[in-house]
Amino acid sequence: MRTSTYTFTLLFLVSFFAQAQQKMTLENCYSLVRQNYPTAKQIDLLQQKSDYEVNAIQTGKLPKIDINAQGTYQNQVTEIPNPFVSPLNKDQYKATLDVNQLLYNGGLIDANTKLKEAQTKTQQQQVEVNLYQLKSRINQLFFSILLLQERKDLLITKQKQLDSKIKEVKSGIQFGAILPASEKVLEAENLKIKQQLSEIQFDKKKLFENLSSITYSNISETTILEKPIIATETNTAINRPELKYFELQHQQIEASKSIVAKNNLPKLNAFGIAGYGNPGLNMVENSFEPILMVGLKANWNVFDWNKSKSEKEALSVSADIVATEKETFLLNNNIQLQEISAEIQKSEANIATDTEIITLREYVEKSASSQLKNGVITASEYLTEFTNLFEAKNSQKIHEIQLELAKANYQVTKGSL
Repeated sequence: MRTSTYTFTLLFLVSFFAQAQQKMTLENCYSLVRQNYPTAKQIDLLQQKSDYEVNAIQTGKLPKIDINAQGTYQNQVTEIPNPFVSPLNKDQYKATLDVNQLLYNGGLIDANTKLKEAQTKTQQQQVEVNLYQLKSRINQLFFSILLLQERKDLLITKQKQLDSKIKEVKSGIQFGAILPASEKVLEAENLKIKQQLSEIQFDKKKLFENLSSITYSNISETTILEKPIIATETNTAINRPELKYFELQHQQIEASKSIVAKNNLPKLNAFGIAGYGNPGLNMVENSFEPILMVGLKANWNVFDWNKSKSEKEALSVSADIVATEKETFLLNNNIQLQEISAEIQKSEANIATDTEIITLREYVEKSASSQLKNGVITASEYLTEFTNLFEAKNSQKIHEIQLELAKANYQVTKGSL
């Protein structure tokens, strides 16, 4: 019963620690940046700012109400040569409530609202562009850590194989088949491996700290990064956020043109004035009287000295500038894709050659191991072949990670990740 309980407890602990070890994918890192990076907060902030500004613009459709009060003294007043009409007082007073209601302005308020919305979308897309550009930095950090993980696993395998060889050498020394110095040569190599493992640990810690900083999260150095499977798509369509940014800039320019066109349309307002004054509307009545007036007011700027034309032409030039920026971006993007594609092909060719080299190195190492065991060669000579084998395996791992990094960068450059 005790044995059964002990076994259950051991299995539980093993399962617990296995689950506790954190794993992370490349997509997880992208998501963390999208959620936590300070710039990402600007998307919601820009929307809040836009909502307030749109509300302010829309108030232009509501009545404008002003309270006015005025008291004056003048040295001369209008006099009528009539003994039955009293002259006006030189001190005059007036208090009114003025109401103005926009009836028509050619849709200028709605046009300004659309422009503000277009500006906000453009600014938000600029934030998206900035966040997307961080993916290349994440790729570099992520695959650098992956490479260190691969090197660590390879060194541990190398260390185990070397420990086994040291045991063989010790046995050969006891029987006089191998010189005693051979053990020291292998032990020195073993210490070198331990040193390399220590360096890898420090390098991993630094890279994880950088990855934590850019994702604004706490990623432990014990986290296992999962190697992504990235296919190189033959589709050459570009789906970068910069393209949407250029399109939104064009829409913003069109919204600005609409405002320029509406600025010269006629405007119609209704107004009303109610108040009390001395004199009132009857200027010859020298007493406090109520004031009441309603009416319509129209305004039409029929000639603006070609101001609107110049503004439209300036906006057309702005549209041409955006078009050239888009063209330049696509040109540079295609050049970058060609460079990365060449890097992918080079890595694939290197990996194929690495496989052949490793096969040959394994054969040579196996032969050298047999010769060392029989005392035909020294430990130093064997160690040379042993090191060559693991250097070949290390080169293959480097080329494999370089290939995956190039594939990830290719997809990011296309806008597919």
